[in-house]
Amino acid sequence: MIALKRILVPHDFSETSTEAVRYAIALARNFSARLYFLHVGHDAVAEFEAEFPIGLDDALDDGVRERLLRIVTPLEKADLNPEFAVRPGTPAAEIVRYAEDEDIDLIVMGTHGRGFVGHMVLGSVAERVVRTAPCPVLTVRNASHGFVVPDALPRAARS
Repeated sequence: MIALKRILVPHDFSETSTEAVRYAIALARNFSARLYFLHVGHDAVAEFEAEFPIGLDDALDDGVRERLLRIVTPLEKADLNPEFAVRPGTPAAEIVRYAEDEDIDLIVMGTHGRGFVGHMVLGSVAERVVRTAPCPVLTVRNASHGFVVPDALPRAARS
């Protein structure tokens, strides 16, 4: 039997990350697992530099944390008691390190599906995580074929 107790969702605020959250929440509910959300990288600076003056690193971290907190609804937050973390560094390496540090059972993450040329130029965080993670990785590409439907939720969550 599969026992999932700790599920990590790396989140870069993209649509595919948002879709990965839907899968992770459904899995967490079905397995009574704990969710961990992680944002990695210095891209937060670019996303928030219009909102915060340069040099206010704490304000930037707070801005990223605020966005992470809005990933789940208040009801999901109460039901699942997720943890939220922000780490600087290279996304793939930090995702794997976090999974090791927190003894994660499954990583659920979005993949952008850029295609061959995009992959050769930009690389793939998801591919690097799949190759080096200490646990299984579920990659979610887009919502065109969703598996998360109301019938898949536990009865208590549907009521």
